[in-house]
Amino acid sequence: MIAPAPTTGLSRTRRQRRSIKLRPTGDGTFRADPDAALPSQIRANTLLPAELIQPGEIIILLLKPSPWFILLESIRSVAVVIAAILLTLAAANFTGFGVRRRDLVAVAVVMLGIRLFWQFLDWLGRVYVLTDRRIIRVRGVVRIQVYEAQLKQIQHTITSFSARERLFALGTIGFATAANGAIEVQWRMIAHPLEVHQTVIKALSRYR
Repeated sequence: MIAPAPTTGLSRTRRQRRSIKLRPTGDGTFRADPDAALPSQIRANTLLPAELIQPGEIIILLLKPSPWFILLESIRSVAVVIAAILLTLAAANFTGFGVRRRDLVAVAVVMLGIRLFWQFLDWLGRVYVLTDRRIIRVRGVVRIQVYEAQLKQIQHTITSFSARERLFALGTIGFATAANGAIEVQWRMIAHPLEVHQTVIKALSRYR
C-alpha cells in the first residue's frame, strides 16, 4: 500500500517573491524556466508559490475553479440568511413587534456581502496543477495549504458531478493514492471536467 502524500501548510508571508515563468514547449505544455525572460512566457507567480514548480518541470494543466464556485459554495449561507429574514418578518407580523424591513434588508446585505467576499478570497487562493511529475492543489485564505502527490503514487482518479455542478456544466476530479480507493484530494468545480480528466489520464499513462 502506498502512503498518501502529506499535506503541508505554507504561510503567505513565506512565499518567495521571484517570478515563475513558463516556457511553451510546442506540444501544449509549459516548462518552468525561472531564469529566462522571453515575451512569450506566461507568468504564473500570481497563482503559485514560486518554490512549488521545479526548474525543468513540465506544467500540463494550470487551473482554477470556475467563478461559479463563489456563488455555489455560498448558496447555503444565502438560503439561511434569506430564511432568517423571512422568519423574522413573519414573527414580527404575528407578535406585533415593530421591525423595520429596511433595517433587516441592510443587515442581510452586509452578511451576504461578507460571505461572498470570503468565498471570493477562497476561490482566489485555489489553484490546481498537473505536471509531468505531480498533481498539486493549493488552497487557503489566511493560511495556504498545499497538497502534492507524485504521479506514480496515484492509484486511480474519479470524476463526479453534484446536482449544482451539473446545472453549470461543472465537475470535480478526485485523486486516490492509497489502494483502498479513498479520495485524498479533489479539484472542485472545474469547467470541462471530462476533458480535464482525459488530460489527467493521458499524463498518468505517459509519465507515471
